[in-house]
Amino acid sequence: MEYIGKTAIMYALADGEFEEKIKKTAEENGFKMIKGKVGSMSTEKIFAAVETAAQREGMIRKDFYRDTHALYHAILDAFIGICRGQLGLGNMLRTVGLIFTVVRGPRSTEQREDGEWLAVVLYGTIGAPIKGYEHETIGLGLNHL
Repeated sequence: MEYIGKTAIMYALADGEFEEKIKKTAEENGFKMIKGKVGSMSTEKIFAAVETAAQREGMIRKDFYRDTHALYHAILDAFIGICRGQLGLGNMLRTVGLIFTVVRGPRSTEQREDGEWLAVVLYGTIGAPIKGYEHETIGLGLNHL
């Protein structure tokens, strides 16, 4: 059994041959997925980068409010995770360098009747805008469509 959140996390953390294997297996199980990078001191730029990539790659329909709304909440939950509840970057003198993944599909491969879900993972570093003052962080957000 494959879970959407676990799949999104593994895809965010993987690279090279392992990344390709995860993507192939996930797509065979009915998941659609994208991966990208973003770095900023601006919260808005993080949200915009994920949303733009999701729209461009056909993960969500731009003219369908439910898709955009579900993606927003999944990004917000992942963002809360990387910020550890203190929502803010530049205004708190913090910056991030992140890999993001968006996965669309069933909540699990054994619960397809539950409809489609979105999972967003943000993984990378967060810290003061000084080289060497950052640490790893990860956040996961799930929302139904």
